[in-house]
Amino acid sequence: MQAKSLKGRSPEEIKNALSQSISDGFTPTLAIVFLSIKQNLEKVCNILDEHKIAIYGTTTNGEFIDEEIEEGSIAILLLDINTAYFFIQVAELNGVDDRKITSGLCVDALKRFDHPAFIIAGSNLQTDAEELLLGFTDAAGNDINVFGCMAGDDTTFTEQFVFTNKKSSKRGIVCLVLDEDKVMIRGRSTSGWKAVGTEKTITKSEGRRIYTIDNIPALDICLKFSGLSIDDPNLPIELVINFPLQLQRENGNPVMRPTFMINWDDHSLMASGKVPQGSKVRFSLPPDFDVIDKVINECEKLKETEMPNADALIIYNCSGRHLSLGPLISKEIEGIDKVWNVPIAGMFSNAELGRATNGNLEMHNLTTCCVALKEK
Repeated sequence: MQAKSLKGRSPEEIKNALSQSISDGFTPTLAIVFLSIKQNLEKVCNILDEHKIAIYGTTTNGEFIDEEIEEGSIAILLLDINTAYFFIQVAELNGVDDRKITSGLCVDALKRFDHPAFIIAGSNLQTDAEELLLGFTDAAGNDINVFGCMAGDDTTFTEQFVFTNKKSSKRGIVCLVLDEDKVMIRGRSTSGWKAVGTEKTITKSEGRRIYTIDNIPALDICLKFSGLSIDDPNLPIELVINFPLQLQRENGNPVMRPTFMINWDDHSLMASGKVPQGSKVRFSLPPDFDVIDKVINECEKLKETEMPNADALIIYNCSGRHLSLGPLISKEIEGIDKVWNVPIAGMFSNAELGRATNGNLEMHNLTTCCVALKEK
């Protein structure tokens, strides 16, 4: 499988870049498209449609095809994969039946491929990404390979879109379904954040809302640990990017659960994902160079143990991670790029979806999810 990546700041630039990429006889059949909501989604899709290229697409909080990070642009990974080895699914979500919807998509995929794998993207801030993942495991078991993200919107937190040829949705899911008997897919979801202190217990919670930790109001215990002031106007963002919670799992590494909203009446906190009552959490230290090194090291381990060679790489990186690491995020992307040295396309997302190291499928935050592909 040959792959090429291209980027542009307008549909016209993408059209020109595409023309150059196919001038040597390269005939892509699939495009992984990451674009800003500022871009004309329909025009970009029409350009790819003209060349009969199937589209898996999502809006972003930033895009890249190398360590140079763009905002407000378009990044595309082109693949000339055999059309018998993949297909695209798209479905509307409603917040009620989402688990059944993704389970149904998985059942349909199993009718076509004995061993399907999924690269997905979901839209709408109200969509429960964990429910989406559970639908796939309901239908195919815990070993099913699913990677992806929740769409972004240039961090405006307004509307996000997923799309394919001639169809887009602001509350939907798009799935690139791959035949694992023909295409190898491997991934790593790594945050690299250092945990600190003893485990603490979520003593009262409901869904994503955390009321008390060790029977102390959640905000109060977070303030005590972080040393932040309750009068700090940037308190919510400081809790997200510098002092996120790590939700401990029985199997695999912990998953990040930053808190992003404060209820001042009872000092409860809203987390990025579900934090079950009775679960254990630890606090995190602010990030340093080790956070980057751990992500790169996990990719190196993936290459050594499971994926010695790859044809292409997709990177989903949390927009909160970008805020936390600042310009250092370019060093992380550069380090990942050097592991396989193949064409890549990446984006900054509202959530990352994939298997935690030695664990189950999870919805992640402040995490980097790397997905390597190789046609067999």
